[in-house]
Amino acid sequence: MTHPSKLSGAMQPLSNLIFASRWLQVPLYLGLILAQGVYVFHFWVELVHLIKAVFGDAHALSQLVTSIGYKSDFAVTSLNETIIMLVVLALIDVVMISNLLIMVIVGGYETFVSRLRLENHPDQPEWLSHVNASVLKVKLATAIIGISSIHLLKTFINAANYDQKVLMWQTLIHVAFLLSAIAIAYTDKLMAHSPSAAHK
Repeated sequence: MTHPSKLSGAMQPLSNLIFASRWLQVPLYLGLILAQGVYVFHFWVELVHLIKAVFGDAHALSQLVTSIGYKSDFAVTSLNETIIMLVVLALIDVVMISNLLIMVIVGGYETFVSRLRLENHPDQPEWLSHVNASVLKVKLATAIIGISSIHLLKTFINAANYDQKVLMWQTLIHVAFLLSAIAIAYTDKLMAHSPSAAHK
């Protein structure tokens, strides 16, 4: 009969290999860092176009109008409140998606790959000290709702250029995101209380 300790020793290389496989996720997080760089570049391109349009640059204004999907019965020759609002919302959207990327990169790496060891770092995010898969899931759901809200607000402001079905579906999708986040948070709350309830 094979002794349990010998069997455990024989399985140790396989266990080490399986545990080391978590490092395969590192290229994925590096790819997300590159995606973050693309968003930063896109943000500054849009911001430069907005600033140039303020000073009367017709080409920059045309670029803005095209990027936000704004249409008018008359030729757009200058910035108006609606265009500015849509551009600003687009910039906020980029920032919120960037925040989502940071949460996935930092929180995901800390949770699934390796400790970042930032305990004494003055810039350590507050949420990172108690991050786990469950907390990360709730935070991501909340961030997605914020992004969806910005998209929905942009659509409503520019509603004249959208079909009624598009407005309806975007609203329904946003509600679905909201209900999903509530369900995730509620499930997380139940799971957090279940161990304490079991010990009573």
